[in-house]
Amino acid sequence: MINYEEELKKFKPSLDVDEVESAIYNRDLTDVIDILKEMMKTQQNKE
Repeated sequence: MINYEEELKKFKPSLDVDEVESAIYNRDLTDVIDILKEMMKTQQNKE
């Protein structure tokens, strides 16, 4: 049987949408475009 009082003690609220958005955008992640740009720079420097 579920003990609701114990479950409420363990409860941690999730982040608000604004907090999640800022957490995502504040991370400096390398994406495919960044990798391609770096590859193009490297290739241009070799020529």
